[in-house]
Amino acid sequence: MAEQKTIKIKLVRSPIGTKASHRATVRGLGLRKLNSVSELEDTAAVRGMVNKVAYLVQVL
Repeated sequence: MAEQKTIKIKLVRSPIGTKASHRATVRGLGLRKLNSVSELEDTAAVRGMVNKVAYLVQVL
């Protein structure tokens, strides 16, 4: 079976002052502090979450 593809996501802007749903999305991605990095499976759900908060995160 093939190995799952992953993407690394880094929080580069503070979610303070953003919508509550965007803050919840950042937490759902496993990001806490600025410059924290999370490695997640590359699925449609994760890509949708990244797209929603694209102005806060960077894909490595």
